Amino acid sequence: MTYEAFQQSLSLDTPPAGLSPLLTALWHDGKDDWESAHEIAQSAEGTPAYDRIHAYLHRKEGDQWNAGYWYRRAGASMPSGSLDKEWESLVHHHLSLLS
Repeated sequence: MTYEAFQQSLSLDTPPAGLSPLLTALWHDGKDDWESAHEIAQSAEGTPAYDRIHAYLHRKEGDQWNAGYWYRRAGASMPSGSLDKEWESLVHHHLSLLS
């Protein structure tokens, strides 16, 4: 799946088949369904990839302290760029893992 196809899928009512759980979380976030995205992200706490999306979600929520905690758990630094750029980067990364 391309990034463009992923973005277009946001017009659907349900996520496309074949997405990984983390892409599904990002899909829900792209649909402004923070709760569903958060539920997936916290379903495998202690797994760096899940912790990384968990961090992004708390940054988006505006809870900088909690976001910082999850970025550290994920072994990542809090990005200085926009939330949109971070979401795009995460989607690109996880789409590349499907190939």
